Amino acid sequence: MGRSHDLPRSAGVYDGDDTGCSMLHVDMDAFFASVEIQRRPELRGRPVVVGGSVRGVVAAASYEARRYGVHSAMSMSRALRLCPRAVVISPDRGAYSAVSHRVMAVLRDVTPLVEPLSLDEAFLDVSAARRAQGRPAAIAAHIRSRVADELGLTCSVGVAPTKFVAKLASARCKPDGMLVVPAARVLDFLHPLPVTALWGVGERTAESLHRLGIRTVADLAGTPRDALRRAVGQAAAEHLSALAAGVDPRQVHPDEVEKSISADRTLDVDLTTEAEVRRELLALSEEVGTRVRARRFVSRTVGIKIRFSDFRTVTRVRTLPGWTDSTQEIYRTAVELYRSLELDQPEIRLVGVKCENLSDVSTTSEQLTLDLDGERPATDRPAAHAVDELRRRFGEGAVRAGSLLGTPVQRPGREGPRVERGPRGLSDASRSPRGGDDSVYE
Repeated sequence: MGRSHDLPRSAGVYDGDDTGCSMLHVDMDAFFASVEIQRRPELRGRPVVVGGSVRGVVAAASYEARRYGVHSAMSMSRALRLCPRAVVISPDRGAYSAVSHRVMAVLRDVTPLVEPLSLDEAFLDVSAARRAQGRPAAIAAHIRSRVADELGLTCSVGVAPTKFVAKLASARCKPDGMLVVPAARVLDFLHPLPVTALWGVGERTAESLHRLGIRTVADLAGTPRDALRRAVGQAAAEHLSALAAGVDPRQVHPDEVEKSISADRTLDVDLTTEAEVRRELLALSEEVGTRVRARRFVSRTVGIKIRFSDFRTVTRVRTLPGWTDSTQEIYRTAVELYRSLELDQPEIRLVGVKCENLSDVSTTSEQLTLDLDGERPATDRPAAHAVDELRRRFGEGAVRAGSLLGTPVQRPGREGPRVERGPRGLSDASRSPRGGDDSVYE
């Protein structure tokens, strides 16, 4: 979908018609920045940017910072050029997760049909909640009021017949707004928007559409299907034509689970030795392993991401012979994947670790090994869970690996542990003779 900061804004005036609107998209306003400002009221009214190092990216920006053109996913160096007086804060995902839990609790008080997309946004299907909660627009107003009263934060809500339109509506009424798009006016809402607002129109697809003279959703809706197929292919043409007609059959899936949990870090200074890379891989493996265990998951696949000083990026994954939530197993696999690259004099600006192919720990059986050949040490699960508990009680820096002592505790946000959500299910992967499947992931 097109970036929300590129969409034209609407005042979000509601005239009383919410006919056919069963979908809500609730999106917290500048969530990370808003949580930080709430914790530090002296920052209110100042441009606040949440993100990593100067070579990292912006995770969130307050609306005061956005007036200078700063937005999420922008490089931090560019953000500081646009807004030199910005207050830069390192992300604290623990704080954001705690507030997110309270937000989602408010939404689930309305209906169990809540599908979180990230920490700060979710879809709701309120079709079954109307009898007890009222009309969809009234439910949206109630949610906004509760979030403001109970959390001291604001959110924007799109109310529409479909997920796609509801998400667009919430983006158009930010910040602190509500926009209702009744079924009869979906096309009036969609057609003036830029074609980049359509989900699936990235830079390359936009270039292909622009060459056909397609600039708006209305232009696309009026383009013959054959011309679209020639420009973007059969599948994309069918998908975009449906969205331009307001058709989106997707339902809310409250039982969706994470497909992957990852963490990456952009370094202030390029790494040039294996020892430096191993140190980063260990820190990232701890972050990912902690989050995997916190969600009561086990993983079958571990991956790494390496970005060089010239921005070339290499990724590798390996499917393990069994399930794991062990920090040491994640770390060992990450190091092996890194060594398989056989790099000579590397200059590395970003390192990442990823666990995917996740399953609930209660649904998998752990296969214990006697480790008779001595190649793998015994499982560290009991110790890892004990460390997790100590960190929960006494803080993230309470227990650290010896090789990480003296380094600052990373408080990850957009550049820390990330969650990718998707439908429940496991992918099949062939095993290599070494006990895993090494492949490239994007």
